Amino acid sequence: MSEMTIEATTFRQVLGYYPTGVSAITALDPAGNPTGMIVGTFTSVSLDPPLVGFLPDKSSSTWPLIERAGHFCVNVLASDQQRVCKQLAAKGGEKFAGVEYRISAHDLPVIAGALASIECRLHSVTDAGDHWFVLGRVVRLEATRDADPMLFFKGRYGGFAGIE
Repeated sequence: MSEMTIEATTFRQVLGYYPTGVSAITALDPAGNPTGMIVGTFTSVSLDPPLVGFLPDKSSSTWPLIERAGHFCVNVLASDQQRVCKQLAAKGGEKFAGVEYRISAHDLPVIAGALASIECRLHSVTDAGDHWFVLGRVVRLEATRDADPMLFFKGRYGGFAGIE
């Protein structure tokens, strides 16, 4: 099979037609302060053992802090958590200012109002082009709220609309 040249803008545009959920990956930095990042690449990987994955950009300044922690929490965001999403997606600054959260028994920030929290121990990190493919071994999880998820589609955030 021959390969065509794929332009980055075309790649993003076409893949933008595939909707993704939006999650906040959180941990405590070396000083014990909460840190986090937004990803649209979270997925279930394995039932046995229970593994999940996500793909942080290699240029992320937050990912090294989470990797150093050795464990992380995936917070599945609801469609009404746009402010939390925007704040945690911002570069630099105090990302958690005004964000309500609690620290779990595994010393992980769990964001209030998230649909689910999935606490993980870092299992592996694999090179994946301009991203890392991170696998986490699930150590605790719970669904905490029944609401519409935040979705990312064609460059925009939104919610879910069911069909009958």
